[in-house]
Amino acid sequence: MIIIVDTTGNEELLAQLSSISAEHDLIRAAELDINPCIGCNYCWLKTPGVCAVKDDYEEVFKKMVKADQIWIVSNTALGFVTPKAKNIVDRMIPIATMYLKFEGKQMRHVLRYKRYDFGLIYDGEADKGFMNHWSERVAINCGGRSKGAFEVSEIGEALACMS
Repeated sequence: MIIIVDTTGNEELLAQLSSISAEHDLIRAAELDINPCIGCNYCWLKTPGVCAVKDDYEEVFKKMVKADQIWIVSNTALGFVTPKAKNIVDRMIPIATMYLKFEGKQMRHVLRYKRYDFGLIYDGEADKGFMNHWSERVAINCGGRSKGAFEVSEIGEALACMS
């Protein structure tokens, strides 16, 4: 299952994304109230796997934990994803526990659920190398592989990675 979380509201782009043949769920996050992580650690300590911030993200997260791939679609702001897209990624923290382990030479959190591959599609000006690096780091935190970071003009390549 592929979860595509769109923060752009771009209907033309959404139509293209809906054309993928794989089983998927398109979440229109542009219309949702998704607040930033407040760093309370409740999702690790007091209510394991459940965020203390109560907003529209709870339903998004419930769908994300069932996915094999998570794709974020975002405009750019100051050369990076928008604050809403960043909030979505930051709020993924309950997929992990507070416990740590070594994987190779890196310390990683033990995952609470399963591994997720991660991809990014962005519209606007940004350093492609940095966006790819960020996508790789998010994927590592999800225990999965990076599907890459793609500009909207490369939507065909992104769609080919969604399998």
